[in-house]
Amino acid sequence: MSEGIRKKIEELEREIEDLRGLLTTRCCTVQSILRLRGFVIYQMERGEDLLLPEGEFMDSYYENLKKYSFRLFLRDVIKQEGPFSEGDVTRYATREVTREYIDYLLKAGLIESTGQGFVLRKKIRTFGDTLEWLLAEILRREFSVQAIWGVKFRGSHVGGDYDLIASLHKDLLYMEVKSAPPRQVYDREVRAFLQRHDELCPDLSIFFMDTHLRMKDKMVPMFEEELKGLNKTGMPVRRLHAEIFVAGDSVFISNSKPSIENNLETIFSYYFTGRCR
Repeated sequence: MSEGIRKKIEELEREIEDLRGLLTTRCCTVQSILRLRGFVIYQMERGEDLLLPEGEFMDSYYENLKKYSFRLFLRDVIKQEGPFSEGDVTRYATREVTREYIDYLLKAGLIESTGQGFVLRKKIRTFGDTLEWLLAEILRREFSVQAIWGVKFRGSHVGGDYDLIASLHKDLLYMEVKSAPPRQVYDREVRAFLQRHDELCPDLSIFFMDTHLRMKDKMVPMFEEELKGLNKTGMPVRRLHAEIFVAGDSVFISNSKPSIENNLETIFSYYFTGRCR
């Protein structure tokens, strides 16, 4: 790359950052919307278990994370308590694809090879932080939406944190982000999600599960039961599309099939179209 082209790229990158800053100041930020509602953030995006590569690999890592097979593979890697071999993490993809993923993690500096196999260079307990980061990044990159994750408020009456909150072009979005399959999600988690929805009063909420399994079998009946327990019988759960469901017009349940981006687009299209009816 010539020196002139390199300087031009750097100049364009600075202009993009300036434009992003200008858009942030002229649009409703997440923080400003929350402040108007009386919510004060005291903690967000701590990222103790966030697994990210160095800057030059960030774009390719983001594109890989958008693949369901890569996310399953990475969750398997994180679960390994010690050095692991290729065979230990070849449950959700072919050996060829798994080998490509391992080579990528090596190049990105996320794992290293030892005499006994491969190990993560950073101790990670859970995939949760990385998945929340990915959802926020998809909102930023694909929908031009400002998003923050891992949010805790002072004086919140509901335990736990808000996994993701976003300013959806002046509307407030709250997302609960689950990496576990339906069999590992319990009624108390659904109840807490609905209670956070009531406390925050967002314009729309999404209970998102990173799985290609059906939502109808367990999650929909669980939501129906918890809505009944919270005296929300006027919010029937109905199918929106495939494995995306909606309770009332503002609470959504979704898996990640065929893709996270596709399902978010379906939800947003339904929400914004419904406001014009």
